[in-house]
Amino acid sequence: MIKKQNISGSEALIHCLLAEGVDLIYGYPGGAIMPFYDELYKFQDKLQHVLTRHEQGATHAAQGFARVSGKVGVCVATSGPGATNLVTGIADAMIDSTPMVCITGQVPSHLLGSDAFQETDIIGISTPVTKWNYQITDVKEIPEIMAKAFYIARSGRPGPVLVDITKNAQFDTSDFEYKSCKSVRSYKPIPELNPSEIDAAAAIISSAKKPLIVWGQGVILGKAEEEFKTFVESSNIPAAWTILGVSALPTSHPLNVGMVGMHGNYGPNVLTNDCDVLIAIGMRFDDRVTGRLDSYAKQAKVIHLEIDPAEVNKNVKADVAVLGDVKQTLPILTQKVASKPYTEWFEKFKAHDKIEFDQVINNDLNPTKEGLSMAEVLKEINRASNSDAVVVSDVGQHQMIACRYATFNHSKSNITSGGLGTMGFALPAALGAKMGAPDREVVAIIGDGGFQMTIQELGTIFQTQAAVKVVVLNNDFLGMVRQWQQLFFDKRYASTEMVNPDFVKIAEGYFIDAKRVTKREDLGKAVDEMMASDKPYFLEVCVEKEDNVFPMIPSGASVSEIRLS
Repeated sequence: MIKKQNISGSEALIHCLLAEGVDLIYGYPGGAIMPFYDELYKFQDKLQHVLTRHEQGATHAAQGFARVSGKVGVCVATSGPGATNLVTGIADAMIDSTPMVCITGQVPSHLLGSDAFQETDIIGISTPVTKWNYQITDVKEIPEIMAKAFYIARSGRPGPVLVDITKNAQFDTSDFEYKSCKSVRSYKPIPELNPSEIDAAAAIISSAKKPLIVWGQGVILGKAEEEFKTFVESSNIPAAWTILGVSALPTSHPLNVGMVGMHGNYGPNVLTNDCDVLIAIGMRFDDRVTGRLDSYAKQAKVIHLEIDPAEVNKNVKADVAVLGDVKQTLPILTQKVASKPYTEWFEKFKAHDKIEFDQVINNDLNPTKEGLSMAEVLKEINRASNSDAVVVSDVGQHQMIACRYATFNHSKSNITSGGLGTMGFALPAALGAKMGAPDREVVAIIGDGGFQMTIQELGTIFQTQAAVKVVVLNNDFLGMVRQWQQLFFDKRYASTEMVNPDFVKIAEGYFIDAKRVTKREDLGKAVDEMMASDKPYFLEVCVEKEDNVFPMIPSGASVSEIRLS
């Protein structure tokens, strides 16, 4: 418990952050939050503030920090446009279950509802995309509400919380007493464990001949990587991942059979509709994973291990739902499931892997075209980083290539915008990831389109000198949209070709070392030079303009209808 006598709301807010172990925040000052910033000036030795170049950059940086560190990310903005500029990142954090506390300033209480300068109803705007939000109008509310905000953000299925604080509440004074929040009435972050559900799941798995595990980010969010690995190895069941789940199990693990979803691997997608038991662990059956629901795994019994009851039976009906924290439920299930060889089942995966390698992977990694492929850039980064880097990808073709071809030895190594698909995510998220894991290499993989949505955050990287390695795969197109236009709209490339600036000169304008690669023989050396740098580094790789990402499940198709070309 922390007690202070007669302090301002702004100072109280800072003591709340310090009590929650926060030592790094991202933000952008303005009129309605200025009292907080004035107080923050006095605490610079305890609480580092990173001035991003846009409030959206602050949210994505806080996301990257949270995803790599496992802590709650914190960002701050002023009222009106400052607050509304946070909304994209908040929505992204909500759908990807990222713990974040967003603090916004607000006009004084007596002006609420008067359309005062820079007044916006951020509570109303953010309600659909926050786990919880609250407007503080009285200084005395600050400690209780902030404690509740951090508890809700990090507990159970994590998510973003927004706290809006009026200017008078920041100026006014009150005695301060801070108690960390341990519970909230009517809020149960972890469902009560039902042993009969685990028994039923174990019975189904024990009778399976062709079981398949599909795991998602819930394994990582639950800090259950070791428990998950033990379950996979003890049961000897092939395991596939969603894009947010990748890295929970090393890429090289023999039971890791690859990625499911629209641009996932051939075997796990096709064999989803051949397995007799589908074990979903910490994933939500997103439409990009399932394709057509009326033809998804209809032959299989479905077991769903999930912490959020709202996700059970939402998209795919579960025969057995094991509610709870997977860190608790997986060890119990492991004890009840015996290992089997599944020899013929594994042979099917190997056969499909060979088909995909011959028709897709080999061409991606060892192209015969003169132009560079996106996949061979990832191959060089894997080599130069020994697969130990954190890879932060933006949204588009390069994202799918990064998820398909980046290899990982450690958890929390793949950071991307999954559910919302936010272009512009990667550059600020990579900054946050580097600050959340300063001892790890962080490589941002970005397309030329997404890069220009938050390109100003090069200024934040320069000012902080965070040693982020930024790789722009430049094909002069909005590549993913162009691919769809080619395949489904008779090559009508409407508004997708980009006329780009000189990215190297722009990076150099921010005093960041930069290089452009156009030839295959120069790629390896350039990647080595980038990885050897102990400073921020920008590498532009000019790749084939009209390369496509395959395999691909067309929109509205079944996972069995996955295309290899």
